[in-house]
Amino acid sequence: MSIMGLLFGLALAFASRIFRVELDPKIEKILSALPGANCGACGKAGCAGLAEAIAKGDTSLTSCPAADKEAYNKIADILGVEKQSIAKKIARIRCGGGKSAKDKYIYQGVKTCSAVSLIAGGKKSCNFGCLGFGDCVIACPFDAIHMQKDGIPIVDPETCIACGKCVKACPKNIISLEDADLKYYVRCLSRDKAGFVKNACKVGCIACKICEKLSQGVFIIEDNLSRIDYNKADDKTPWELCIEKCPTKCIVAQ
Repeated sequence: MSIMGLLFGLALAFASRIFRVELDPKIEKILSALPGANCGACGKAGCAGLAEAIAKGDTSLTSCPAADKEAYNKIADILGVEKQSIAKKIARIRCGGGKSAKDKYIYQGVKTCSAVSLIAGGKKSCNFGCLGFGDCVIACPFDAIHMQKDGIPIVDPETCIACGKCVKACPKNIISLEDADLKYYVRCLSRDKAGFVKNACKVGCIACKICEKLSQGVFIIEDNLSRIDYNKADDKTPWELCIEKCPTKCIVAQ
């Protein structure tokens, strides 16, 4: 038995030498430069799959959301190409409702957003509101989202790497990936008329146009909802005044 085991071992060793596939040294170097999160946010089968795709030129060297500028520079040096950088993005919860928004029924089923959304679009009176069961929290592989006592998740801008997992997990589509440098935003996506919004949620946008007038068009009211045109913003834009005068406090800064 010992002799047979030795022979089989030698045969396997010989076969591994004959049939082994040589790995491109660039792939190994790129893999070592990546953060190793294996989160799948790049759309590949882990970091190894992404490293191979970058080495072959099938995808951009900045395709890893979890990587930073230093990692991108290392990969550029490995490939011998020009260094690239991308603007940092973070996930933003575009709803401030939570416990401030009315429920239209009592839900006693499976406590996930995906489950409750199957029943009349969710338990909230606002059809655009956060359902509050934290599917986004569970989906985040970087522990960057946490539920607050008010029933709304909050994103840690220091930890979030904009992988997009939370965006896919939210059945109400109220999470978006946005430029982290553009810190002011409207924490509401309701396009219902003011009368309905007032009845459904205390902190929803009622399209009152106060922000539009104060900002001289940086804030724009469209489809019953305020949005920001950053192309019109400058150092004179009265951001804090708009936040102060907003009657429902749905304009926020992160």
